[in-house]
Amino acid sequence: MTIRVVVADDQEAVRTGLVLILGSAPDIDVVAEVADGLAAVRAAAEHRPDVVLMDIRMPGIDGIEATRRITGSRPTGTSIGPAAGSAQVLVLTTFDLDELVDGALAAGAGGFLLKSVDAARLTDGVRAVARGEGVLAPEVTRRVIRRYAGAPRPSSVPGLERLTARETDVLAGLGRGLSNAELSAELVISEGTTKTHVSRVLAKLGLRSRTQAAIAAQEAGLVRPGP
Repeated sequence: MTIRVVVADDQEAVRTGLVLILGSAPDIDVVAEVADGLAAVRAAAEHRPDVVLMDIRMPGIDGIEATRRITGSRPTGTSIGPAAGSAQVLVLTTFDLDELVDGALAAGAGGFLLKSVDAARLTDGVRAVARGEGVLAPEVTRRVIRRYAGAPRPSSVPGLERLTARETDVLAGLGRGLSNAELSAELVISEGTTKTHVSRVLAKLGLRSRTQAAIAAQEAGLVRPGP
């Protein structure tokens, strides 16, 4: 299956490089490239891509607001919130400030990578986000885990009480970064059943991506992060 991608970055040289990298992958098709956030929203509506590769600092509306409009996420008082978009968003930026990471994930981004990433990691990230899997730059992952290493706060995850015992186990596994195959092996269920459970967890918690689910698991105290 070909992954349809929209590239959004205000620097023409960067866009050209990204298009060349992604276009060289046999399973990726860049269907549009745009230079600002509003154009990214319009391109997502027009081309119905699988993934929007999104810069954050752009003229007009920034990448975080564009992500929110594309995914359908609504800002809430927590780092997670309901979402109902079609395209997945992979944020690619020079900046890894905490507020930008939090803003992007809260807006429904399925991943957050830095522009220092190599070509192979970038294309793999696009593929992973297209599959609905979360992708975070290693530097970002360490900080996110440390941030949620404090006391459990179950009340910060609305809808947690609606999960069945098995769905809670699945959420905990997502919090540990397990893939569907790894979850299936650990819970001794088929991958098809695992996918169904993951979809139900996201729906019941009003989440857009596995990355948001992983953060929810940390916030709920379902995962004891390492140092």
